[in-house]
Amino acid sequence: MEQFQALNTYLTENFGPFGMLLVVGILGMFLILLTLPVLLRKQEDPLDKLREASKGRQTTTIVDGKKQKLRAGGKNDKLEKYSTFLEPKDEEEYSAIRLKLMQAGYRSKNAVRTYHFLQFILGIGFLILGALYAILKSATGEPSMTHLLLYVLGPGIVGYMLPKYWVTKRQQERQEEITNGFPDSLDLMLVCVEAGQSLDQAIQRVSKEIRAGYPSLADEYEIVGHEMKAGKDKSSVLRDMSERAGVTDVASFVTVLIQSATFGTSISDALRVYASEMRDKRVMRAEEAANKLPTKMTLATMMLTVPPLLIILIGPSIYEIAKTLNTANFGL
Repeated sequence: MEQFQALNTYLTENFGPFGMLLVVGILGMFLILLTLPVLLRKQEDPLDKLREASKGRQTTTIVDGKKQKLRAGGKNDKLEKYSTFLEPKDEEEYSAIRLKLMQAGYRSKNAVRTYHFLQFILGIGFLILGALYAILKSATGEPSMTHLLLYVLGPGIVGYMLPKYWVTKRQQERQEEITNGFPDSLDLMLVCVEAGQSLDQAIQRVSKEIRAGYPSLADEYEIVGHEMKAGKDKSSVLRDMSERAGVTDVASFVTVLIQSATFGTSISDALRVYASEMRDKRVMRAEEAANKLPTKMTLATMMLTVPPLLIILIGPSIYEIAKTLNTANFGL
């Protein structure tokens, strides 16, 4: 009992009245980190072992007396054993996150798992940094319990939300790039189709021509071209492109092409009309952005011009009034 009181006195003198609470919290955090690998360890199913063994037999061949792999396996996926913890159980939630990552340009099959892993690691890491900062503040002063909680939980929340912010920002930038480059790509596609190329060849040529200016749109066209070469249904390929892009203009373009193929109309005529509409729409977006500038500049203009104007107009009068009052006070 005396040792506990001595420890409590030492912690109170060095870390403030919440010293014991901070030590208990840090010990609990380290215990959680130590037990996480055990809790997250996924028990391997014997059936999964048999499937992997059969896949291993099917993906190897003998060439010149040496065994070679036909395709890469999943050994480099370090997070696969934690998939039950890192991936959402709800199918709709998983599909929504998967679609958002695809629209942001992350199309790998492990993107969802990596996204949640980064959220977990950054949240825990920033939480530990916040706890260390709280200990430092407690040693140099006596902050309140509210400030200590903010020091600890604030960085943890920021670290957890940082991947989400990055993906959202990347998604918006990519959609903006696709929107800006889409009218030019339609003009190039119209030229290729009118020159006698098929739609598949035109898409492949456009993907090469616009890569320097709009790499995200070029990637989408390249994926479409490869899927068409592989024999996938053209309507499904185009619908998948509209989902990956997440842009209204691309979705409308896909609808126009599908309707043109369904009713047997000329693709060049449909492209010509739609390309003209996209050019007009781009001009309208530029005019809209230009018309918003005066409204956005009003507040800045008022803040930068009104105070100096008031100082110039009212300043001399205020100075004279203050001078008169001082003279009257000294006269009394």
